[in-house]
Amino acid sequence: MFRHRGKNRTFRHNLRLASNLSLVAGIVNSVGVLAISTLTTNVTGHFAYFAEKIIIGQYVNAIPYLLYIFFFFIGAFVSNFFIEIASLNKKKYIHTTPMFLEIFLLVLAGFWNDWNFTDGENTNQIAYILLFSMGLQNALVTKISQSTVRTTHLTGLFTDLGIEISHYFFYRNHPNTITVKKNIFLKLSIIVFFFAGCISGTLLFYQMGTKTLLVAAALITIALTMDNLIFYYNFTRRKFRREKTIKDLKKANKA
Repeated sequence: MFRHRGKNRTFRHNLRLASNLSLVAGIVNSVGVLAISTLTTNVTGHFAYFAEKIIIGQYVNAIPYLLYIFFFFIGAFVSNFFIEIASLNKKKYIHTTPMFLEIFLLVLAGFWNDWNFTDGENTNQIAYILLFSMGLQNALVTKISQSTVRTTHLTGLFTDLGIEISHYFFYRNHPNTITVKKNIFLKLSIIVFFFAGCISGTLLFYQMGTKTLLVAAALITIALTMDNLIFYYNFTRRKFRREKTIKDLKKANKA
Protein backbone atom coordinates (compact mmCIF):
# COMPACT_ATOMS: atom_id res chain seq x y z
CA MET A 1 0.00 0.00 0.00
CA PHE A 2 3.02 2.30 0.37
CA ARG A 3 5.12 1.26 -2.63
CA HIS A 4 2.68 1.41 -5.50
CA ARG A 5 2.36 4.71 -7.34
CA GLY A 6 0.71 6.00 -10.49
CA LYS A 7 -0.94 3.38 -12.71
CA ASN A 8 0.25 0.56 -10.47
CA ARG A 9 -1.83 1.89 -7.59
CA THR A 10 -5.23 0.30 -7.06
CA PHE A 11 -8.33 0.98 -4.99
CA ARG A 12 -7.27 -1.80 -2.61
CA HIS A 13 -3.91 -0.12 -1.97
CA ASN A 14 -5.64 3.17 -1.10
CA LEU A 15 -8.18 1.40 1.11
CA ARG A 16 -5.49 -0.34 3.17
CA LEU A 17 -3.52 2.89 3.45
CA ALA A 18 -6.59 4.89 4.46
CA SER A 19 -7.88 2.44 7.05
CA ASN A 20 -4.56 2.00 8.84
CA LEU A 21 -3.35 5.60 8.95
CA SER A 22 -6.76 7.14 9.66
CA LEU A 23 -6.91 4.81 12.68
CA VAL A 24 -3.52 6.18 13.74
CA ALA A 25 -4.69 9.77 13.23
CA GLY A 26 -7.81 9.12 15.30
CA ILE A 27 -5.70 7.87 18.20
CA VAL A 28 -3.37 10.87 17.97
CA ASN A 29 -6.37 13.20 17.80
CA SER A 30 -7.96 11.84 20.98
CA VAL A 31 -4.67 11.74 22.90
CA GLY A 32 -3.89 15.33 21.90
CA VAL A 33 -7.26 16.57 23.13
CA LEU A 34 -7.31 14.55 26.36
CA ALA A 35 -3.65 14.90 27.35
CA ILE A 36 -2.85 18.48 26.39
CA SER A 37 -6.24 19.94 25.33
CA THR A 38 -4.87 20.71 21.87
CA LEU A 39 -5.94 19.74 18.36
CA THR A 40 -2.95 17.83 17.00
CA THR A 41 -4.17 16.42 13.67
CA ASN A 42 -5.14 19.65 11.90
CA VAL A 43 -4.53 23.40 12.15
CA THR A 44 -7.92 24.91 11.22
CA GLY A 45 -8.92 25.80 14.77
CA HIS A 46 -5.49 27.19 15.62
CA PHE A 47 -5.94 30.00 13.09
CA ALA A 48 -8.99 31.19 15.06
CA TYR A 49 -7.15 31.06 18.39
CA PHE A 50 -4.15 32.83 16.89
CA ALA A 51 -6.36 35.60 15.49
CA GLU A 52 -8.14 35.97 18.85
CA LYS A 53 -4.88 36.45 20.76
CA ILE A 54 -3.67 39.01 18.22
CA ILE A 55 -6.91 41.00 18.36
CA ILE A 56 -6.98 41.20 22.17
CA GLY A 57 -3.30 42.16 22.27
CA GLN A 58 -1.89 38.96 23.84
CA TYR A 59 0.93 38.69 21.33
CA VAL A 60 3.11 36.39 23.42
CA ASN A 61 0.22 33.97 23.95
CA ALA A 62 -0.40 33.99 20.19
CA ILE A 63 3.04 32.57 19.42
CA PRO A 64 2.28 28.92 20.36
CA TYR A 65 -0.69 28.86 17.97
CA LEU A 66 1.48 30.20 15.18
CA LEU A 67 4.03 27.50 16.00
CA TYR A 68 1.29 24.82 15.90
CA ILE A 69 0.55 25.86 12.33
CA PHE A 70 4.22 26.06 11.45
CA PHE A 71 5.09 22.59 12.79
CA PHE A 72 2.26 20.96 10.80
CA PHE A 73 3.48 22.79 7.71
CA ILE A 74 7.14 21.91 8.25
CA GLY A 75 6.17 18.27 8.82
CA ALA A 76 4.49 18.19 5.41
CA PHE A 77 7.52 19.92 3.89
CA VAL A 78 10.01 17.49 5.40
CA SER A 79 7.94 14.48 4.39
CA ASN A 80 7.76 15.48 0.74
CA PHE A 81 11.41 16.61 0.79
CA PHE A 82 12.49 13.08 1.74
CA ILE A 83 10.12 11.60 -0.85
CA GLU A 84 11.59 13.75 -3.61
CA ILE A 85 15.15 12.84 -2.61
CA ALA A 86 14.24 9.14 -2.69
CA SER A 87 12.52 9.57 -6.06
CA LEU A 88 15.58 11.29 -7.56
CA ASN A 89 17.74 8.40 -6.39
CA LYS A 90 15.15 5.98 -7.85
CA LYS A 91 14.64 4.26 -4.53
CA LYS A 92 11.66 1.96 -4.12
CA TYR A 93 11.21 2.82 -0.47
CA ILE A 94 10.21 6.48 -0.77
CA HIS A 95 7.90 6.13 2.21
CA THR A 96 10.45 4.67 4.61
CA THR A 97 12.07 7.81 6.03
CA PRO A 98 8.82 9.74 6.73
CA MET A 99 7.19 6.67 8.29
CA PHE A 100 10.16 5.81 10.52
CA LEU A 101 10.40 9.44 11.54
CA GLU A 102 6.71 9.45 12.47
CA ILE A 103 7.15 6.27 14.52
CA PHE A 104 10.09 7.86 16.36
CA LEU A 105 8.13 11.04 17.08
CA LEU A 106 5.08 9.17 18.39
CA VAL A 107 7.29 7.12 20.73
CA LEU A 108 9.08 10.31 21.83
CA ALA A 109 5.78 12.06 22.59
CA GLY A 110 4.49 8.96 24.39
CA PHE A 111 7.42 8.98 26.83
CA TRP A 112 7.90 12.76 26.94
CA ASN A 113 6.67 13.29 30.50
CA ASP A 114 8.36 10.12 31.78
CA TRP A 115 11.71 11.33 30.51
CA ASN A 116 11.16 14.72 32.22
CA PHE A 117 12.14 16.82 29.23
CA THR A 118 9.87 19.62 30.48
CA ASP A 119 7.71 20.36 33.48
CA GLY A 120 4.21 18.89 33.49
CA GLU A 121 2.51 22.23 32.88
CA ASN A 122 4.33 22.99 29.63
CA THR A 123 2.63 20.82 27.00
CA ASN A 124 3.44 22.86 23.89
CA GLN A 125 6.40 20.66 23.02
CA ILE A 126 4.18 17.57 22.83
CA ALA A 127 1.76 19.47 20.59
CA TYR A 128 4.61 20.51 18.29
CA ILE A 129 5.80 16.91 17.99
CA LEU A 130 2.34 15.52 17.25
CA LEU A 131 1.47 18.25 14.73
CA PHE A 132 4.80 17.71 12.99
CA SER A 133 4.16 13.95 12.81
CA MET A 134 0.64 14.46 11.43
CA GLY A 135 2.03 16.86 8.84
CA LEU A 136 4.47 14.11 7.86
CA GLN A 137 1.69 11.56 7.58
CA ASN A 138 -0.76 13.77 5.70
CA ALA A 139 1.81 14.78 3.09
CA LEU A 140 2.99 11.20 2.58
CA VAL A 141 -0.54 9.82 2.18
CA THR A 142 -1.54 12.65 -0.15
CA LYS A 143 1.57 12.15 -2.27
CA ILE A 144 1.52 8.40 -2.75
CA SER A 145 -2.26 8.22 -3.24
CA GLN A 146 -2.22 11.14 -5.72
CA SER A 147 -4.47 13.24 -3.42
CA THR A 148 -7.07 10.46 -3.22
CA VAL A 149 -6.55 9.78 0.49
CA ARG A 150 -6.20 12.14 3.44
CA THR A 151 -6.21 10.75 6.94
CA THR A 152 -5.55 13.44 9.55
CA HIS A 153 -8.72 15.54 9.35
CA LEU A 154 -12.27 15.12 8.10
CA THR A 155 -13.51 18.56 7.00
CA GLY A 156 -12.62 18.27 3.34
CA LEU A 157 -13.49 14.59 3.43
CA PHE A 158 -17.11 15.27 4.40
CA THR A 159 -17.30 17.92 1.67
CA ASP A 160 -16.09 15.48 -0.98
CA LEU A 161 -18.35 12.75 0.39
CA GLY A 162 -21.40 15.02 0.14
CA ILE A 163 -20.54 15.92 -3.45
CA GLU A 164 -19.98 12.31 -4.50
CA ILE A 165 -23.16 11.01 -2.86
CA SER A 166 -25.15 13.70 -4.68
CA HIS A 167 -23.41 12.67 -7.92
CA TYR A 168 -24.50 9.10 -7.32
CA PHE A 169 -28.16 10.12 -7.03
CA PHE A 170 -28.08 12.11 -10.27
CA TYR A 171 -25.80 9.95 -12.39
CA ARG A 172 -26.68 6.35 -11.46
CA ASN A 173 -26.44 5.20 -15.07
CA HIS A 174 -23.25 7.11 -15.81
CA PRO A 175 -20.20 5.05 -16.91
CA ASN A 176 -18.24 6.39 -13.92
CA THR A 177 -20.78 5.13 -11.36
CA ILE A 178 -18.45 2.33 -10.22
CA THR A 179 -15.68 4.85 -9.57
CA VAL A 180 -18.06 7.06 -7.61
CA LYS A 181 -19.14 4.08 -5.48
CA LYS A 182 -15.51 3.23 -4.73
CA ASN A 183 -14.76 6.83 -3.78
CA ILE A 184 -17.76 6.92 -1.45
CA PHE A 185 -16.74 3.64 0.17
CA LEU A 186 -13.15 4.86 0.57
CA LYS A 187 -14.19 8.08 2.29
CA LEU A 188 -16.66 6.29 4.54
CA SER A 189 -13.86 3.89 5.50
CA ILE A 190 -11.60 6.79 6.47
CA ILE A 191 -14.35 8.31 8.59
CA VAL A 192 -15.15 5.00 10.31
CA PHE A 193 -11.51 4.18 11.06
CA PHE A 194 -10.76 7.72 12.24
CA PHE A 195 -13.73 7.49 14.60
CA ALA A 196 -12.59 4.02 15.71
CA GLY A 197 -9.18 5.52 16.42
CA CYS A 198 -10.75 8.26 18.52
CA ILE A 199 -12.80 5.73 20.51
CA SER A 200 -9.93 3.29 21.05
CA GLY A 201 -7.53 6.16 21.76
CA THR A 202 -9.84 7.53 24.43
CA LEU A 203 -10.34 4.14 26.07
CA LEU A 204 -6.61 3.44 26.07
CA PHE A 205 -5.74 6.93 27.29
CA TYR A 206 -7.59 6.35 30.56
CA GLN A 207 -5.48 3.24 31.06
CA MET A 208 -2.12 4.25 29.58
CA GLY A 209 -2.05 8.04 29.34
CA THR A 210 0.19 9.44 26.60
CA LYS A 211 1.73 5.97 26.16
CA THR A 212 -1.34 5.32 24.02
CA LEU A 213 0.75 6.91 21.27
CA LEU A 214 2.91 3.78 21.38
CA VAL A 215 -0.10 1.88 20.05
CA ALA A 216 -0.29 4.29 17.12
CA ALA A 217 3.43 3.76 16.49
CA ALA A 218 2.91 0.00 16.66
CA LEU A 219 0.11 0.20 14.07
CA ILE A 220 2.42 1.97 11.62
CA THR A 221 5.15 -0.58 12.29
CA ILE A 222 2.72 -3.44 11.62
CA ALA A 223 1.53 -1.75 8.42
CA LEU A 224 5.11 -1.35 7.15
CA THR A 225 5.94 -4.96 8.04
CA MET A 226 2.83 -6.34 6.34
CA ASP A 227 3.47 -4.19 3.30
CA ASN A 228 6.98 -5.63 3.00
CA LEU A 229 5.78 -9.20 3.50
CA ILE A 230 3.05 -8.85 0.87
CA PHE A 231 5.46 -7.24 -1.57
CA TYR A 232 8.12 -9.94 -1.21
CA TYR A 233 5.51 -12.70 -1.34
CA ASN A 234 4.14 -11.35 -4.62
CA PHE A 235 7.66 -10.73 -5.94
CA THR A 236 8.75 -14.29 -5.13
CA ARG A 237 5.59 -15.74 -6.65
CA ARG A 238 6.05 -13.78 -9.89
CA LYS A 239 9.71 -14.77 -10.03
CA PHE A 240 8.81 -18.43 -9.57
CA ARG A 241 6.20 -18.20 -12.32
CA ARG A 242 8.69 -16.60 -14.72
CA GLU A 243 11.28 -19.26 -14.02
CA LYS A 244 8.69 -21.99 -14.51
CA THR A 245 7.56 -20.43 -17.80
CA ILE A 246 11.15 -20.25 -19.04
CA LYS A 247 11.74 -23.90 -18.11
CA ASP A 248 8.54 -24.97 -19.88
CA LEU A 249 9.55 -23.05 -23.01
CA LYS A 250 12.99 -24.67 -22.98
CA LYS A 251 11.42 -28.10 -22.66
CA ALA A 252 9.02 -27.32 -25.48
CA ASN A 253 11.88 -26.17 -27.73
CA LYS A 254 13.89 -29.33 -27.00
CA ALA A 255 10.88 -31.48 -27.83
